[in-house]
Amino acid sequence: MINHPISPFPNYQNKITVSRTYYGEHAGVVFLQRLINAFVASASIYPIGLIYGTHMEKPYYSGLSIVTFMLALGMFEAVGIYQARTRLSFQSLLRRFTLAWIIVVFELLFLGYAIKLSEVYSRKILLTWFIASPMLTLLAHEAVRFLCYRIFNLKYKTRHAIIIGINDLSRQLVETIKYNKRLGIEVDGFLDDRAKDRTGALTEGHLLGRLSELPTLTRQRKIDTIFIALPLTQQQRIIDLVDALRDTTASIYYLPNVLLFDLIQARLDDIDGVPVVALCETPFYGMKALVKRLSDIVMATFILFLLSPLMLLIAIGVKLSSPGPILFKQHRYGLDGQEILVYKFRSMTVCEDGETVTQATRSDPRTTPLGFFLRHTSLDELPQFINVLQGSMSVIGPRPHAVVHNEQYRKKIKGYMIRHKVKPGITGLAQVRGFRGETKILEEMEARVESDIEYMRNWSLTLDFQILLKTFLVLFNNEKAY
Repeated sequence: MINHPISPFPNYQNKITVSRTYYGEHAGVVFLQRLINAFVASASIYPIGLIYGTHMEKPYYSGLSIVTFMLALGMFEAVGIYQARTRLSFQSLLRRFTLAWIIVVFELLFLGYAIKLSEVYSRKILLTWFIASPMLTLLAHEAVRFLCYRIFNLKYKTRHAIIIGINDLSRQLVETIKYNKRLGIEVDGFLDDRAKDRTGALTEGHLLGRLSELPTLTRQRKIDTIFIALPLTQQQRIIDLVDALRDTTASIYYLPNVLLFDLIQARLDDIDGVPVVALCETPFYGMKALVKRLSDIVMATFILFLLSPLMLLIAIGVKLSSPGPILFKQHRYGLDGQEILVYKFRSMTVCEDGETVTQATRSDPRTTPLGFFLRHTSLDELPQFINVLQGSMSVIGPRPHAVVHNEQYRKKIKGYMIRHKVKPGITGLAQVRGFRGETKILEEMEARVESDIEYMRNWSLTLDFQILLKTFLVLFNNEKAY
């Protein structure tokens, strides 16, 4: 952005519209896919009902279709179906559609039982709909893409581009453009003032000349797009380049080298028109926060309903096995480092939760016989699904540590408190990788924290369900659970 001393529109000189462009897919195509995918998923129940000879004009089918449309719209987005950077394979799309649809089905079943409407629907229609919808939606998704790009390719020409500056970021951009033909961009080459021994060899593209030649080359080669990949330390040079291009019609993009930072959910945003780049942020904002919360509620409700008889038996066993309370309430750090109470079935004869907390060890004399079994199978953590319903925890997320351990490790491990930008979880990426239980050396805790931050950096609903499935696989085969 160039700030001039006098603006022709003084009331708007500090207002900038920050828009987001989808380069992996055309924005219009993505918009249509969002609407049509949700429509097909929700409306496909009607032809299925007609096949079975059912009159579908009944109002409760219309209500079901409307609710499904809203749920599918958010869930398809949450599992990353419309991700912009790469085109997903057919198999990957089918997996994501199926995962999203399973969650939608669970939400519909939950709502149906909650408002006592589940009995009014035909079982065979619902079952056929539940099975057929993912494939029908995927076919619609691909059909929209195919038809739109047939039209798109007829109306839009290939854009020729020049990249200013040779560095890791610009090389990455060239590789991305090369392997994604749908972007419709062809890189003519680079401009850089440095000698070849400083820029390094080019595996893709070639050097066209110096930066001073940019306006001339832009006109001669009929360049449509300029990518500026210079460091922010060369701010004045960037401003001069933009000024020099004002006599052309080329589109100009700046590549901020945010790769210098250890990014957590980096994204472009704006604060009332002022552009900002988020370098460290929670992955759960906007629709993602809503989807995460809904998935937590559905999973926690389902698991508590399914395991309530087992939890009752465990509660009786804890009460009879040793004196003390059934539930042990632990002080832990939650979202934004705020203290929360975390529930567990008591597994020890003592309840340490003060300034000194001794980690459980193998053959710990404080552990009761029943407590050893509960800890080894992680059944002592079942009451934490109540925490999930309360909103203080998530099903998947970084495991909460004792407050005293938090204060200890935040001084020793760089970025330790970043893990508290999300709610703590009952299980997490670190746990399914084996980083759980006693930490004898600092490196073990560092590895656990690295996994937590990796989870935050790469969060998706698909990752959540992968972690959940792996949790069941390692539940009864973990030597560190004691």
